Amino acid sequence: MTTTIVRRQSRRWTRIAGAGVATLAVLAASACSGADSTTTSAAPATPIAGLATGDLSRGADNFYTSDQVTTTPVTFKNQYQMDVTANLFVPKNLAPGARAAAMVVGHPMGAVKEQSANLYATKMAEQGFVTLALDTAFWGGSDGNPRNAVAPDIYTETFSAGVDYLRTQDTVDPERIGALGICGSGSFVISAAKIDPRIKAVATVSMYDMGAANRNGLGHSVTAEQRQQIIAQAAAQRDVEFRGGPTEYTGGTVHELTAESTPVEREFYDFYRTARGAVTPEGATADTTTHPTLSSNTKFMNFYPFNDIETISPRPMLFITGENAHSREFSEEAYRLAGDRKELVIVPGAGHVDLYDRTDLIPFDKLTSFYTQNLA
Repeated sequence: MTTTIVRRQSRRWTRIAGAGVATLAVLAASACSGADSTTTSAAPATPIAGLATGDLSRGADNFYTSDQVTTTPVTFKNQYQMDVTANLFVPKNLAPGARAAAMVVGHPMGAVKEQSANLYATKMAEQGFVTLALDTAFWGGSDGNPRNAVAPDIYTETFSAGVDYLRTQDTVDPERIGALGICGSGSFVISAAKIDPRIKAVATVSMYDMGAANRNGLGHSVTAEQRQQIIAQAAAQRDVEFRGGPTEYTGGTVHELTAESTPVEREFYDFYRTARGAVTPEGATADTTTHPTLSSNTKFMNFYPFNDIETISPRPMLFITGENAHSREFSEEAYRLAGDRKELVIVPGAGHVDLYDRTDLIPFDKLTSFYTQNLA
């Protein structure tokens, strides 16, 4: 059990529900990212033209590609016979007939694989791993209606479905598969690993416990009364939608900044609303990207990914978080509760979103050594 400080060089759009009782803590928690879609095709999403550049310092490179890696769009079924869309990355220098270690890579909550997950999958493929960056159910090109619905159990299933797919590939050793979750996907890969022993090693980056974040807010800032008001608002919206009324959305990244915008809002905006990381999948619009549906978001309050996290042991776990990340509490709590063979890595000077794409800060060397050692 170790803690490490890593030092680096150099359905139809309607409206977003007002913040109301959903405090900033819940808004931030309900969207570590974002992009929605109304298509189930495997066509790649692309950056949006005409946006502000965003802060590209410290190696920000969300749309990184590599001539050392072959990238193939793929589609496969989850256990509920829903299509999952993904990108498969295979090292070009993989010897003929060789079977490599592999991993499933998940994007931030509400995002798509083209936001952060592809970058990580590409970088890890350069290190010799076969990697699969996927869209979780209800987001991106993967199946699920209504779009942007919150369904933690099905999100979790997406990662086991990714393992199903990898185990059928001639380039993959089926007994050497891990999982890597970024932001909200960190809690989904933990949830998957608890009931899927085929996942041999788990790493998370800038993890959100999507359950605790929505129940309690960041820093336990949501009161019991506020929580009940949020639940009542979602229940009332179910009545509206059942009668055919318009869908409402909550949380997510703001679409414009004002003088009153908070640091957390500004941090997400600089990734999701600028050319640095903005993506709208084919068939979608930018209006609802990052925003879960209001009526479904309370399902996170029944999501407890850290319960029984110790049962993942003796399989190893690595938690990576930024020194200044507003989400740091979740990685530290997971580390505290996890069983043996665990490590917490704190990246100096890094915030939450910094670890989505800033290649000068992301400890790819640490991820490489972790998976090399534990998927041997």
